[in-house]
Amino acid sequence: MKLTIHGAARQVTGSMHLLQVGQYKILIDCGLDYEKDHNMQINEDFGFRPEEIDVVILTHAHIDHTGNLPTLVRMGFNGQILCTPPTADLTELLLMDSVNIFLQKAQKGNKHRRRHKHSSSGPQPLYLQKHVMDTVERFITINFNKPFKITGDIEITFVPAGHLLGAAGVVLKVNDEGVEKTIAFTGDIGRKGYPVLNDPQPLPKVDYLVSEATYGGRNHSKGKGVQETLEEIIDKVCIKEQGRLIIPAFSIGRTQSLVFVLNKIFSSGALPPVKVFVDSPMASMATQIYRKHHNQVNPEAQEFYNTQGDEFDFDNLTYVETLKDSRQVSNYFEPCIIISSAGMLEGGRIQDHLFYNIQNYYCTILFIGYCAKGTLGHRLLRGDPIVHIKDRDLAVYATIKQTDVLSAHGDHEDLVNNVRSQDPDKLKGVYLVHGETSAMQALAETLENEKYKVTIPEKGITYDL
Repeated sequence: MKLTIHGAARQVTGSMHLLQVGQYKILIDCGLDYEKDHNMQINEDFGFRPEEIDVVILTHAHIDHTGNLPTLVRMGFNGQILCTPPTADLTELLLMDSVNIFLQKAQKGNKHRRRHKHSSSGPQPLYLQKHVMDTVERFITINFNKPFKITGDIEITFVPAGHLLGAAGVVLKVNDEGVEKTIAFTGDIGRKGYPVLNDPQPLPKVDYLVSEATYGGRNHSKGKGVQETLEEIIDKVCIKEQGRLIIPAFSIGRTQSLVFVLNKIFSSGALPPVKVFVDSPMASMATQIYRKHHNQVNPEAQEFYNTQGDEFDFDNLTYVETLKDSRQVSNYFEPCIIISSAGMLEGGRIQDHLFYNIQNYYCTILFIGYCAKGTLGHRLLRGDPIVHIKDRDLAVYATIKQTDVLSAHGDHEDLVNNVRSQDPDKLKGVYLVHGETSAMQALAETLENEKYKVTIPEKGITYDL
């Protein structure tokens, strides 16, 4: 059995791991690498031949774990894609959105080249809608905790991971030339007590563990919970200062959890009513998927639904659909909350709201999630006084705030405890992925102090297991 990390090696985005059992090749996740300022065409360089992959397994739907699937299909992959039912639905939604983003970038690049009279053709989209449809047709869905035979020698089980609806840790039981071996891929590990989502479930005991390391070396703030934190911020920004609160949030996952918390705040009368705009068509569609798979939300959300109604809808909440309506939000001069995507500010309608509000002293931009290096969100969080938005350099006068209470990732303590749940006598190795180098080193140091054998893989290096 051989393991090769082809993506999210010593960085966060582009998760892609190849497990080879004999001649059978399994790809766990196939995410877009968008961490650095490089040509997106780097995502065509897989490091292996796509047509040689037998099956793909998805941990969850986020684009850094699924966004390169249509490229894989376009370049020759012809097998099945295994995932949970919510992951299949959410991935289709995200991939269709990616097509639109690629096309917009290609059109913008070609327009620039024509303007400057370049003779060569400009950037081409990684894939088209037909490639997404070809990808979606390959989905085979498997429910949580239901062992599924991929081949006579390989069995897979999806274990709930929290983090996102349908997110799973992947456990593989392998007969490797007569020797039984087990390996687990954590995917992204969620947090206990997260709004809407069930708590992550411990993985069974395995021989090898491939673990994410996003929050290595960092622990989430202790003390105030999600609702109390948001109440304080909204009270200050929207009620006392009569300003506007802009919250960049991923359309899938973060927005649904945020809306549920706001529903609890305003329906309980904890704060006076404040207008809330969710400006993301994809968030509206994702919310429908959450409703479709309502049996997989946590007991609190189900109880709220049974006693008070739809947890994703309340008075003063408006889901903004059309671009025309989105522009009208900028002309709404009463105190309000605007939730829009994307969470790292790379594209989406959030850029319009930033463009019109970044120089507004009565505006607060609240980050509720991680922003990768190279993104506009990261530049704002590090305190850049001037940022480039929509072809203009704009001074930053708005207040920039960040809270981790709605981070959907487990922190350093959660990651360590996830490894501690394994049998130290059985666990032969931990491989850290999906994290900045400093985060991986911090996590590795803690685990090595507890006598675990830890490897921080380099991209493309093969390890014999």
